[in-house]
Amino acid sequence: MAVTIEDARAIARTLPRSYEVVVRDQVKFRVGRLVYAAFSRDETIMGFGFPREERASLVAAEPEKFLLPRPSDMRYQWVDVRLAAIDADELRELLVDAWRMCVPKSVAGAYGE
Repeated sequence: MAVTIEDARAIARTLPRSYEVVVRDQVKFRVGRLVYAAFSRDETIMGFGFPREERASLVAAEPEKFLLPRPSDMRYQWVDVRLAAIDADELRELLVDAWRMCVPKSVAGAYGE
């Protein structure tokens, strides 16, 4: 069930305009300068773009999977997930949805899953 950063890399490589960077020893996936996913240094937690107004209900519904971001990141449209608690299909869904928040609608619409 658990997924790894390698699973995320395989998915991110398929997303137009997506690229990987390492910032302060942390892997992040970007579109332009916008980060849509980032991994903890130990690669057990992935932060990802998610609508701010929906994150409290997501965390409340599945607290064993999802966590609120650290206080300094609460201003962003962001939430965290424990990689050990999700499977490859859910990882794909989270990454693609976060990526869609960063690309133009025409790019997102042209991407076929």
